[in-house]
Amino acid sequence: QVQLEESGGGLVQAGDSLTLSCVASGRTASRSAMGWFRQTPGKEREFVGAIGWQGGSPLYRDSVKGRFTISRDNAKNTMTLQMTNLRPEDTGVYYCAGQASVQALRLYPATAYWGRGTLVTVSS
Repeated sequence: QVQLEESGGGLVQAGDSLTLSCVASGRTASRSAMGWFRQTPGKEREFVGAIGWQGGSPLYRDSVKGRFTISRDNAKNTMTLQMTNLRPEDTGVYYCAGQASVQALRLYPATAYWGRGTLVTVSS
């Protein structure tokens, strides 16, 4: 089993940058695809982006392409989400998740491992 813990959330202004981190532990942590989802009250949890266990090109939702960057360091079992040019609509609780593959994470998030989330608030 994989345990995930997020950190780095906070209150920022529109246009600012923020970096979130996710530390994974467990036997298969370094072999899992990892990604980020976010959720705001009254809305479904939405896929933000994900990266395969070997790294490579991450997959992003269209609204964050060019602004968000996902990377991972398997030696440290850590994944980061660098967010730039933040917008008020980026506000939400950001969750780290792990799955067997990027596609499985995107299509079947209900079967993923989840962290508890970290709140990002972007003021206008």
